[in-house]
Amino acid sequence: MTEATISATFDVYRHDPTGPAPARYQRYTLDLTPHTPLLTALLRIRAEIDPSLALKYSCRSAICGSCAMQVNSKSRLACQTQIGPEIAQHGRIVVEPMKNQPVVRDLVVDQHPFWQNYDRMQPHLILDPRRPMPVGRENPMTPDQVDRFRETPRCIACAACYSACPAVEADPAFPGPMALAKLYRFVVDPRDTATQDRLVRIQPEGLWLCLRCHLCTEACPKDVRPSERIRDLKELAIEAQGATEFGSKHAVGFKESIRDRGLLDEMLLVRKTYGVTGMMGQLGQGIKIYRKKPELLRKPHPIPGQEEVDRIYEALDRPGSDGGSP
Repeated sequence: MTEATISATFDVYRHDPTGPAPARYQRYTLDLTPHTPLLTALLRIRAEIDPSLALKYSCRSAICGSCAMQVNSKSRLACQTQIGPEIAQHGRIVVEPMKNQPVVRDLVVDQHPFWQNYDRMQPHLILDPRRPMPVGRENPMTPDQVDRFRETPRCIACAACYSACPAVEADPAFPGPMALAKLYRFVVDPRDTATQDRLVRIQPEGLWLCLRCHLCTEACPKDVRPSERIRDLKELAIEAQGATEFGSKHAVGFKESIRDRGLLDEMLLVRKTYGVTGMMGQLGQGIKIYRKKPELLRKPHPIPGQEEVDRIYEALDRPGSDGGSP
C-alpha cells in the first residue's frame, strides 16, 4: 500500500557572499511522504528543480555529521529530520546554514573556527615519554575508568552544538561545547599525563563563559550532553587549581552562600566574585539596585529547615553523585 503524501513547503536560505546579490529565501514545494528525511527532500530539489543549491552531505545515516543545518531555527542533522513533524508543527520548513560560522554559499559554512577551537584543546593523549604506551598489545582500562568518559565517545563533530551556542555567538574566546566535551574526555583518561596542565590552562581560556543554557545538549543528535560535561570540567578545574576566574569565584561564592544560610547573600556573592577592590567598580550598579530593591543587599537570615539543605549538599558532594565530582 502506497503511503499518502503531503504538500511540503521549503523556504531555503540562498546566498553567495562572492556575488552582488543579497541573501534571500527561495521557496520550493514538493509532494512527499511524511517520513521523508529533509536531506532527501533537499537533494530532490537540487536534482529536479534547482541544481544551483549548495549543501553538504555524505553518509546519510547520522554518522558523519556533514549535513548539520538550521531547521526551523533548530540545529539538526538533515538526514535525521523527517519532514512530517516539522510541517505539522510549523506549516513549512525553513532551512538555513549553521550559525556562528561564515557562510560559503547557501547551506555550506566555513567550519575553520569550529576546528580551530577543537585543536586548541589538544584532543589526543599526551603521554610521558618515559612511560610509552605498550607496543603490540592493548593498554587495558577498567570498566569504571571507561564509564568516566560518559557519552563523549559518541560525538560525531557535526557542530550542531556549536551552531546552537549563544556563548560562541557572544564571545569568540569561548571554545564551544564540543571542544570542551572533548577536553573533558581526555582530562578523565587515566592514560593521559597532562590532566593538571589541561585544567589549569582552560580556566582563563573560556571555560567560564558557558551560559548554562543547555541548548547544546538539546541540539546534539547523539545525546553527548556537552553542557553536563562542561559542568564536570568546571568542578575538576576548581579542584585542581581553586577558583581563579570571575566565573569560578562566582560559582564558589554562590555555593557557599546557599550552604550557609539556604538563601543567596548578594553582598557576599559580589565580594567573593570581585574581591573588596573589585567591588568598588560595581558601586554604581549596587546603588541602583539598593534604590529599587534594598532587601537584596541585606544579609539573609537562615531559613527554616536548614538541616535539609545540609543533607542535599552532603549528597551532592559525595564522590560519584550526579551533582558532585565524577
